[in-house]
Amino acid sequence: MYKNILVVGSEKHSFALDFSTRGRAVSVIFGDGAGAVVLQPTNEEGKGILSTHLHSDGAEAEKLAMYFPGASAGYYLGEQMPQWPDVELGGMLMTKEMLEDGSAFPYMDGQAVFKKAVVKFPEVIGEALAKNNLKTTDIDMLIPHQANLRISQFVQKTLGLSDDQVFNNIQKYGNTTAASVPIALCEAWEEGKIKDGDLVCLAAFGAGFTWGSALIRW
Repeated sequence: MYKNILVVGSEKHSFALDFSTRGRAVSVIFGDGAGAVVLQPTNEEGKGILSTHLHSDGAEAEKLAMYFPGASAGYYLGEQMPQWPDVELGGMLMTKEMLEDGSAFPYMDGQAVFKKAVVKFPEVIGEALAKNNLKTTDIDMLIPHQANLRISQFVQKTLGLSDDQVFNNIQKYGNTTAASVPIALCEAWEEGKIKDGDLVCLAAFGAGFTWGSALIRW
């Protein structure tokens, strides 16, 4: 439909993280970053974006979330998470108390996220490959969302991919969430690890929970 499409992924986490020891489970992982790509249509047979696959499931949304200020805190997991505070508008506005008790900062159940991610990553990658009648051995480069190096390594082992088939840079920037795939894609290309004709798979898992993949013939 369009000649040029600008896609931007940008995050600034540092202004909303708890840098005390109380927030160490979250703050040590996340970083700031931005990436962008320009997409154009191609007339070359078999080139470009072959397919995309997106999924979401809100049943466990509060295992990775910011509760306050907001309007949904404690809805899914009941007593396990903070409930509606007895204040005007039920905690939709930032208060001094939220900052002092840490409830205004992001919460993450790392083990729960890990367990879900290592299942959904291979699943959605397999979905993309099946859609295009391809196998994991056909992948030249997998660019996973840089959530956690252990997750990427687990997915790599599950799919039977070599180190040369997976690109990671979380060790340099941390988890830049929406920016992580575009940054990694740019660096992999700049380093010559993605070449003309290569099959590139992008995959991500994150808050929501949401997960997805895109298969690209470079």
